[in-house]
Amino acid sequence: MTEARILPISPTITTPAIQYKVSMPHPESHLFEVSLSVRLEQITSSLLQTSKKLDLKMPVWTPGSYLIREYAKHLQDFCAYSENERPLPWQKLGKNHWQIETLGVSEVIVQYRIFANELTVRTNHLDSTHGYFNGAALFFYIPECDKNPIRIKVISPKSDWQVSTSLPKIPDTENTFDAEDFDTLVDSPFEIGSHQLYPFEVEGKKHQLAIWGKGNAEPEKLIPDIQKIIEVEAELFGGLPYEEYLFLLHISGKGFGGLEHKFSCTLNYPRFGFRNKEKADRFMQLVAHEFFHLWNVKRIRPKALEVFDYEQENYTSSLWFSEGTTSYYDLLIPLKAGIYDVKTFLKGLGKEITLLLTTIGRKVQPVSESSWDAWIKLYRRDANSNNCQISYYLKGAMISLLLDLLIREKYQNQRSLDDVMRQMWDEFGKSEIGFTPEQLKSVIEEVAELDLGEFFESYIHGVDELPFDEYLRPFGLRLKKEDNEWPDLGMNVVSENSKEIIKFVQHQGAAQLAGLDAGDELLAIDGFRVNADKLSDRLKDYQVGDVLEVTVFHQDELITHQVTLAHSSPSRYQVVPVKNPTAKQQENFAGWLGSSLEYIL
Repeated sequence: MTEARILPISPTITTPAIQYKVSMPHPESHLFEVSLSVRLEQITSSLLQTSKKLDLKMPVWTPGSYLIREYAKHLQDFCAYSENERPLPWQKLGKNHWQIETLGVSEVIVQYRIFANELTVRTNHLDSTHGYFNGAALFFYIPECDKNPIRIKVISPKSDWQVSTSLPKIPDTENTFDAEDFDTLVDSPFEIGSHQLYPFEVEGKKHQLAIWGKGNAEPEKLIPDIQKIIEVEAELFGGLPYEEYLFLLHISGKGFGGLEHKFSCTLNYPRFGFRNKEKADRFMQLVAHEFFHLWNVKRIRPKALEVFDYEQENYTSSLWFSEGTTSYYDLLIPLKAGIYDVKTFLKGLGKEITLLLTTIGRKVQPVSESSWDAWIKLYRRDANSNNCQISYYLKGAMISLLLDLLIREKYQNQRSLDDVMRQMWDEFGKSEIGFTPEQLKSVIEEVAELDLGEFFESYIHGVDELPFDEYLRPFGLRLKKEDNEWPDLGMNVVSENSKEIIKFVQHQGAAQLAGLDAGDELLAIDGFRVNADKLSDRLKDYQVGDVLEVTVFHQDELITHQVTLAHSSPSRYQVVPVKNPTAKQQENFAGWLGSSLEYIL
């Protein structure tokens, strides 16, 4: 049985010239078998008509995940035929570009296989239990024909497998769906298998939760909280911009992630991560984040992402807003929805601030540059990343916090960052017109009625420290920092395959100054073996300024370094109430978080 939107029966529905057939006769092989049919006389392409050649290109990335992933690397067994099954000459012109001779041909049939054994929200996965695919990782697009409608037929390998997707189903057909263009196809992942479907409604709109995998997720508990998140976000933006929405949940061993789409999202979460309250709250933050994206990113998006170029990087300096502001709201929305209380919210906020203020890269890379360099840095971390990078998710969320507090204080909570989001929705989201960085700044300034040039230069285009206390104080809060009880080595060590490996060496820290390197295997301190778990306990026996003998294997060479211990930096920050908050501070706090400040005193 297939659960999907069904197109209304209409005489105007015609068979698209571009059709895909996706089958998986041997799912245990991890190979999707794909057939593409293109009726040449029905498509308009000056390139095709002039050259008598059909160009096919495979995307190199998928919207929402800003990394070149080279999906074509999983393609094999490519072949092309004419309508009478005559093999057609073809050649490969680039890593993701195939060209087929079409002289005298009215229809081209292309067949190929895609290896699918990567269970993430942005790739493909096929095994004996299910099939999952994203359009960018499975399908070709035809240059100049990206606006053509596309039909997709799925052939299930087992009679009890069903198909779930946000694409509308063709009436009176089996597992056949239409996408209005290639962008829509890319934006509509498919889940095929014996997954469980749980329908529910919010504001009269149909929703489904599809769950694949085994674990301790309890739909009867998840769905009420998901409904609350939908209601809070719908209220913020003034309604839901769809008729139906699909949540695809993959329960896996240790995966984590989400990818947003216009009418669906895919979530990946550890199989036993739903019963523990803290882990369950984290899942709801993930839901809140991806659902918020159906406005902020899928419809309110930077100009650079208004029209997708699937062949190369699409650069924007505004991911701090598209992803970072969404991250601020994913912490705030479960509080507004009553899923957790204000203490949990402030604890989570403290963790985010701790992560920011213990990442040295915040002093090196502006968040606008982090946004721009997402393609080469955020998802390609190395031993020096913490020294020179900052996440646009993380810092963008904290900048959004400051902007929210700035606006709220000025207008006694009668205006907030919510008003920025609503105005961005009205001006750019509803019409899906991309915004420029200048337009984004202008909207924020218009809501705040302030010149924010210095704010942007200092905190978005610069690396000045975010003044948390200054912005938290009017709301009766402050940062409390906690120092380590031991001196600092300036390096992080993890246990890997029974070895203690130095993973990170802090710039100008004690370890780096002594010559230690990321990748070294830590053996001993002052002649005694040490492991990652006990390292902090060992350091408690020393004082700042003490010199240690640290023995390592460096590229298989045994070396002992003399390391002078330094002062440790704060290891943890908490957001706590100020002493004796004023009536105004208490009023501001209640207006922001909907709770009495006395609750956390």
